[in-house]
Amino acid sequence: MSDLFVALIHHPVVDRNAKIVTSAITSLDIHDIARAARTYDVRGVFIVHPIPEQRKFAASVIDHWRFDFGRSHDSRRREALERVQIVAQLDDAIAAATRISGARPLVVHTSARTEGGASYADLRTRIEAPDAPPMIILLGTGFGMSPEVAERADVVLAPIVGPGDYNHLSVRSAAGIILDRLRGK
Repeated sequence: MSDLFVALIHHPVVDRNAKIVTSAITSLDIHDIARAARTYDVRGVFIVHPIPEQRKFAASVIDHWRFDFGRSHDSRRREALERVQIVAQLDDAIAAATRISGARPLVVHTSARTEGGASYADLRTRIEAPDAPPMIILLGTGFGMSPEVAERADVVLAPIVGPGDYNHLSVRSAAGIILDRLRGK
């Protein structure tokens, strides 16, 4: 099975009016995506944010569980957070994933607004192929990643669709569903 990575993108993302913005890092996203990633054997989770103060905040959340009270309180959370790296931009995440796996990852774009896109079954088959390249799943915050991020993708994944027309999952929920569809038993 190929190496799988996740990148949580905070810039460039769009707001509800399709304006390009930078979203804030939330501790819940860090914790929950790291735990889902550990559960589904993801090699690394990249928190992508261009603002140094936001990266420092993310580091303080992780360090609490690595070194502070959290270390003795919940070792499973620490284990999950050990796979998290904080980087300034998507190129840094791709470069780190390349170093870890020894090959450039296939970049997979996700969006609730995608029409069509690769099916989860097709992408899972690609991941499980003996000669599969590593993959990095891009997850957007705010109201999704900007078009310029989508243009960098090698694969666009079909959206998660429920039975109705409401489609506004948290990125944490979407990450868990995507990882289960790609790696779940």
